[in-house]
Amino acid sequence: MTRQNTNFHGSLSFEELIENNQASILRICRIYAVAPLEPQDLFQEVIIQAWKSRGKFLGKAAPGTWLYRVALNVCMNAKQKLDRKNAKVDRLDSIEYQVAEVADEPDERYPALRACIEALHPADRSLVVLFLEELPYKEIAAVLGLTENHVAVKMKRIRARLLACMQQKLKA
Repeated sequence: MTRQNTNFHGSLSFEELIENNQASILRICRIYAVAPLEPQDLFQEVIIQAWKSRGKFLGKAAPGTWLYRVALNVCMNAKQKLDRKNAKVDRLDSIEYQVAEVADEPDERYPALRACIEALHPADRSLVVLFLEELPYKEIAAVLGLTENHVAVKMKRIRARLLACMQQKLKA
């Protein structure tokens, strides 16, 4: 990236904003990544879109909140585009692909939780992703354009659905 015009609304540079939020953006990208979308590809697209739209940042929310919104929009749009494309393509079930082993997952609940989160409606999934990033309801509301109370109500309902899903998956 060039160093010209990198001041992000006087508080910090664009590079610093990305660096400070890199881990969170990658976690969001991992939630939405599905083959052939890789988290790193989504991450790069988030950075590109954030750079292109940095002039539209109005300062009504914190720069990190704005960046979360960009990341969620890019990831959701990429997944929707891929889903539409895959709906038109026949799958080749005869091809077998071995995924490299991932670092030790905490326990058997992790894959079940991930599957339950992926089964959620995209808007609910976005809310859960931000919640797992430990954002306060006020900031989640700002990112998603909801009221803080609406976020709290939705989270209560989503938690109940996730708990039921988890119990069902862990019994099997």
